[in-house]
Amino acid sequence: MNVVEKAVCYVIAEDRLLVFTHDDTDILATGVQVPAGTVRDDESAARAAERELFEETGLRGTVTRSLGAEFYDLAPLRDEVALRHFFRLEVVDPEVSAVWQAGEADPATGDSPVSWTCRWIPLAQAHVLAGGLGTRLGAALR
Repeated sequence: MNVVEKAVCYVIAEDRLLVFTHDDTDILATGVQVPAGTVRDDESAARAAERELFEETGLRGTVTRSLGAEFYDLAPLRDEVALRHFFRLEVVDPEVSAVWQAGEADPATGDSPVSWTCRWIPLAQAHVLAGGLGTRLGAALR
């Protein structure tokens, strides 16, 4: 089984969490997500978190804390295990009432761009995160 290192971003401001949903895919397939992505060979997991935050939301942020790492089995979607490194990040002057469009080329295939809608949700609603992405959120709040 293939193990892939990932960086997962928790950006929290004013008791709200930065999330996104895919625009052209059923929410039952992709769910509500936080910025996250693959750690490149030439970068640290913390640097990958900062890069992924910018690529996926257009926001520049700084890692303020590492929250540990966990394995997550992606079966049956893919024959892959993600080693997820979780981070708390801060952005300067977040506009927590904002809703905006973002997107990038599909990182898994290099296909046509994928678009999504970014927004800030109340922390009390963060239980809706898909695919185990919320597993370290409690640690981010301590």
